[in-house]
Amino acid sequence: MRPPVDGVLGAVGDTPLVRLTRLSAELGLTAYAKLERFNPGGSVKDRTAVSMLRAALRDGDLVPGRSTVVESSSGNLAVGLAQFCLYHRLDFVCVVDAKTTAANLRLLRALGATVEVITEPDQLTGEFLPARLRRVRELNATLPGSFWPNQYANPLNARAHHETMHEIAQALDGRVDYVLFPTGSCGTLVGCARYVRVNGLDTRIVAVDAVGSVLFGLPPGPRLIPGHGASVRPPLLDDTLADDVVHVTDLDCVVACRRLARSEAILAGGSSGAAVAGLHRLATRIPPGSHCVMIFPDGGDRYLDTVYSDAWVEHHFGDVSGLWRDREPAGQVSPC
Repeated sequence: MRPPVDGVLGAVGDTPLVRLTRLSAELGLTAYAKLERFNPGGSVKDRTAVSMLRAALRDGDLVPGRSTVVESSSGNLAVGLAQFCLYHRLDFVCVVDAKTTAANLRLLRALGATVEVITEPDQLTGEFLPARLRRVRELNATLPGSFWPNQYANPLNARAHHETMHEIAQALDGRVDYVLFPTGSCGTLVGCARYVRVNGLDTRIVAVDAVGSVLFGLPPGPRLIPGHGASVRPPLLDDTLADDVVHVTDLDCVVACRRLARSEAILAGGSSGAAVAGLHRLATRIPPGSHCVMIFPDGGDRYLDTVYSDAWVEHHFGDVSGLWRDREPAGQVSPC
């Protein structure tokens, strides 16, 4: 049993690693999910928020009662930052965009954040992220006592995930054949991959990127799943750290999330569905019995109005319900 921790931020990390019994039987390998929704703020980004802001407090860049944190986020990092700021009596201004879910907006405001929603994309690129970053720079230049952690370039984003990979390796006694990472700011991928290299693990790093994302060489295009893919390559990204790259569509993510709920009773977020879709793509190339870990960045409760909404799915993709409703869960499991 995990011992008591001091304050809610002490509960960040040490998330469950769950063997997906039916998916494993279906694919002929051993599939695991690292369920980051069990962080107190509900996502893997809690690790990033604590890593960046705790260092800033220690170094005096943030002063409780006087400083304001300013950051751009599609949602999950914003929640982690808002929780940290509320606990340490820091102001927080979050710049989001029109793709941020209504659930995340309500959550941010409940945690005391000031939310600015960018409704018009950047004129040159047609993307929201450059417009968000431009507004963050304006705020950081004009707000007294402001601090921009800059998740896209801050090495503490990646360093936070040394511990993520350590938890995985420890749970599997070092037998980790593949790890699949949905990509965004790329902090999780970079941090875990560097842990793998430093510790000499025989683990293949798989980046699961979105069709329409520019992270790994595809042209930019429209994307619906927040937090998966990016329209601007973050300075943190090191291409050499990914052994394989798999691109999946928004529909792939939706179908994988819906199938996962039916087979494993796990309500996963959209980028988690990307990891599952990526594993399906790679399965024929993976030796039977391999231990494959997927990072599930968040849970599906923040996607009830999108990924898990029949009306939203039909609006964007048409009637595709047959892709999961006619599918029976694979394999049998022993009673828990």
